[in-house]
Amino acid sequence: MATRVQTVLVVEDESSIASFVALYLKNAGYRVQTAGTGQDALDALSRERPDLIVLDLMLPDIDGIEVCRRVRRGSDIPILMLTARDEDVDKIIGLEVGADDYLTKPFNPRELVARVKSILRRAVPERREPQERQLKHGLLQIDAGRREVHVDGKEVQLAPKEFDLLWELLDHRGLVLTRDQLLERVWGYTFAGDTRTVDVHVRQLRRKLG
Repeated sequence: MATRVQTVLVVEDESSIASFVALYLKNAGYRVQTAGTGQDALDALSRERPDLIVLDLMLPDIDGIEVCRRVRRGSDIPILMLTARDEDVDKIIGLEVGADDYLTKPFNPRELVARVKSILRRAVPERREPQERQLKHGLLQIDAGRREVHVDGKEVQLAPKEFDLLWELLDHRGLVLTRDQLLERVWGYTFAGDTRTVDVHVRQLRRKLG
């Protein structure tokens, strides 16, 4: 049975960067679509759901933060945000509105491909035998197979990384996991010590779960 080719939507207004990113992603085996503005990206998303979005922060019409916010209103598509500004506030805001990860320009294209692979690998539900795993904690119930979270019987929509982080925390409750351990377990690679990523996602979980 042939493996389905995963699609990545690259939203970048600088054509040279968009072409550069698309080339590396295609060489890594992905199908790539491109959009040069935030509105073009939203229009593309209305026609077809990609497996992941590479989203530039600075766009000529609707900025990346707003695009991310609109995507998150009705979708859990993984988002990797690109920013030319190495400012903490941009990264934190991006993560708070639902981005799964970020890269600061200029970046090594191999690192971008590695992060795309890591995000997509974590976003695909694991096959668990002989039965799908579930975790319960008080009113909270998590289904790993369906990747669903319910609080007091009501479903709560989580971004892929939020789900993975919650699973790790509950699956290892009673143990002390450091931020670096969570970065490795959930994101699949080291963030060079940038543990604020974990803090932002924990804060989002607390807000959503109540």
